[in-house]
Amino acid sequence: MFSFSLLPWMIAESIYDLTGESLHRAGISLLLADLDNTLIPYGEPLPGEALRQWKEDLNSHGVELFLLSNSRKATRAPNFASALGIDYLCHAGKPKRGGYRAAMERCGVTPEHCAMVGDQIFTDILGANRAGVRSILVRPISLAGNPGRYLRYWAELPMRGLARKRKWNREGGN
Repeated sequence: MFSFSLLPWMIAESIYDLTGESLHRAGISLLLADLDNTLIPYGEPLPGEALRQWKEDLNSHGVELFLLSNSRKATRAPNFASALGIDYLCHAGKPKRGGYRAAMERCGVTPEHCAMVGDQIFTDILGANRAGVRSILVRPISLAGNPGRYLRYWAELPMRGLARKRKWNREGGN
């Protein structure tokens, strides 16, 4: 499946709105996740207890969490993934499809059983849609510190508004 859509399959306030049970019911066994501003704020080096518990909830329902990051910092994604006990791919090249495909291949999962959660439409959501995996847009954790982020998120406002108007069925999609 190939799609150039900028609209996510689902929109949520945060990752914590996604439960292992609801993802499992939707047929998801692999959840790809962006790092910065999705799982944790920019610059935070290690996962906190709430994130660890969320990951355990996913695992208890047969959903594997996988870090898919565009980070170019040599140790950022590997150190974070190791501390959380998950696999990762950095320099993923989102929104290109290659990183998504490599992650699915590494985990032995097809696009039908995969979703991507991220905070940016032009990388995370577009890339997921292009790769044929379900895309989940979350609100950015924080905008502080980088003026470029304000511009990116501002440019995404129309798509975020459209996504909020779409009805999402937690049992399996649009």
